Amino acid sequence: MTAPRKILVTSALPYANGSLHLGHLMEYIQTDIWVRFQKAQGNECYYVCADDAHGTPIMLKAQQQGISPEDMVAAVREERITDFADFHIEFENYHSTHSDENRELSAMIYNRLNDAGYIAKRSISQLFDPEKNMFLPDRFVTGTCPKCGSEDQNGDSCDKCGATYSPVDLKDPKSVISGATPVLKDSEHYFFDLPKFEPMLKEWLHSGSIQTEMANKLEEWFEQGLQQWDISRDAPYFGFEIPNAPGKYFYVWLDAPIGYMASFKNFCDKTDTAVNFDEFWNEGSDTELYHFIGKDIIYFHSLFWPAMLEGAKLRKPTNVFAHGFVTVNGEKMSKSRGTFIKARTYLDHLNPEYLRYYFASKLNSGITDLDLNLEDFSQKVNSDLIGKVVNIASRCAGFIKKRFDGKLSENIDNVELLEEFQAAKPRIIELFEQREFAKAIREIMALADLANKYIDEKAPWVSVKDENLQQQTHDVCSMGINLFRVLMAYLKPVLPAMAKEVEAFLNDTLSFDSIDKPLVNHEINKFKALMQRVEMDKVEKMVEDSKENLVATKPAVSKPKKAKVEADTTNEAPKAPLEADPIAAEIEFDDFAKVDMRIAKIVSAEHVEGAEKLLKFQLDIGGETRQIFSGIKAAYSPEDLVGKLTVVVVNLKPRKMRFGMSEGMILAAGPGGKNLWILEPHNGAQPGMRVM
Repeated sequence: MTAPRKILVTSALPYANGSLHLGHLMEYIQTDIWVRFQKAQGNECYYVCADDAHGTPIMLKAQQQGISPEDMVAAVREERITDFADFHIEFENYHSTHSDENRELSAMIYNRLNDAGYIAKRSISQLFDPEKNMFLPDRFVTGTCPKCGSEDQNGDSCDKCGATYSPVDLKDPKSVISGATPVLKDSEHYFFDLPKFEPMLKEWLHSGSIQTEMANKLEEWFEQGLQQWDISRDAPYFGFEIPNAPGKYFYVWLDAPIGYMASFKNFCDKTDTAVNFDEFWNEGSDTELYHFIGKDIIYFHSLFWPAMLEGAKLRKPTNVFAHGFVTVNGEKMSKSRGTFIKARTYLDHLNPEYLRYYFASKLNSGITDLDLNLEDFSQKVNSDLIGKVVNIASRCAGFIKKRFDGKLSENIDNVELLEEFQAAKPRIIELFEQREFAKAIREIMALADLANKYIDEKAPWVSVKDENLQQQTHDVCSMGINLFRVLMAYLKPVLPAMAKEVEAFLNDTLSFDSIDKPLVNHEINKFKALMQRVEMDKVEKMVEDSKENLVATKPAVSKPKKAKVEADTTNEAPKAPLEADPIAAEIEFDDFAKVDMRIAKIVSAEHVEGAEKLLKFQLDIGGETRQIFSGIKAAYSPEDLVGKLTVVVVNLKPRKMRFGMSEGMILAAGPGGKNLWILEPHNGAQPGMRVM
């Protein structure tokens, strides 16, 4: 028998200056499902996290609120712990980077790096706010872009032309904090000598420790040449003072990842069980360490962090699992549209396990963005969980309780079908292990379809009326309950609260091990409704309340990135799709059959010079490349489409355009302009497959 694995898992530390929203929750739900799965396999698995509590934005926001930074981050932490618990996200420990453990570990790592010669000091020139008497981080300076002349651009990059630059290069710079014109001022800073770790990092990146696409992306840093990393900030600053350097503080991104270690240390020190901190973090450890993070912070976790650990003679992560962003209804979350939804606003209206299931049904091991389409969300939950899974139990449990004293039959009515459900276990285990949750869900729902088909064919509601068929009815309903039990065992990491209710109903503990042994001659309890249908009026009310939250919320001091929010142009209720665009005249099936639609992978997408609406695509349709021009420029940025799958009409006669030959048509839905959505198939579809 293989010994249980020892696993430590973390999610990115949420910044402690605001409430959790659905974009945050996708990561924590993904991680929680994986951790619950590992524990279900009998592994020794710990999940820790913490608030990222340091930095200028938190210091300034606390000043704005008239409280201390310590009080502000404590209040945020209390709110988050409640939100996480209500979404059934179960940490071994949720801590804060503003802790004694983090202070001690940050000092230890810094001292080790310094003693080994990896810390350098030199004077640099920075913009300084003469009114606030403080140096300004890049994002606290705005001005005119030095490349294109666009006004009101951030201190490190231009939203208009995409250029990156130093804040000192901005024209007419202004302090975001006071509005004063900043001045240049010299200050001594401390630097981590990242270039010394280049050979190690190149080897580590291609060792399988991060996804291949992320490793390839990080190669750009080596091509540009690694630079020493500025790890210090000047007072005033909310953070930890650097040892033996009065007035100098650790940059937030130095002590933030050390917060993983600090949270685990806090857990080890206060737990009754003998969990050894050093066993998980010392160099040469044979335990496993996994970080779940967003793709936007891959640089810190896959360059700076492993280099710091290497230099401090500590272990490096086993894997860093990056994921994409969350969009809502095909677009970035929008406060004006009510799709920037806070965790608590969601919980005020909807069951948290709806969201856990929907995210699981869309998540995979890649880094593509996940779209929370609210209509699809309600339909999928209602169809899969209510219409398929819960339906099995509700159709069978009543007969067992009323006709057969609440006891399951001694017989297994269809051994082959039960064995098929049990035989799926290795594949489902493999998919959960590889974080291919969407594929696992599809396998489970395919089994649910078989179970419902079996019950439909046996029709116990008919046989129960025949006194001569009572044993058959008993056997069929008992079989249905056993199939339901297997499905819920597979779904337990995704739906822990519902699984707990099912365990009470079945008088049994759901586990992957229990799948192999069916319940026979076993007493069950009265069946109670396990989940209600998603009602769209509740979804719509949640969206409306999110708009209200926007009005009620004071603007934050922090300005990490300027959000371009479109203003509503009308108060009129939009027409329904069919009202605005009536169904066309009927056609014969033979007419439709002439249209050849195929799955295509977007190999490249680019703007067309001189065209207001067109994007130019190169599409892989399964061994053949097609060039297509599509008028969706207003709805999509080309870089967001590369790598996606879509649906294309491939037998449309090529059309010669001013910009080149268009060899097909990409299918999209919507009234036009910015309101267009290309069709995207589920995971598993391959380029060249025919759309039936």
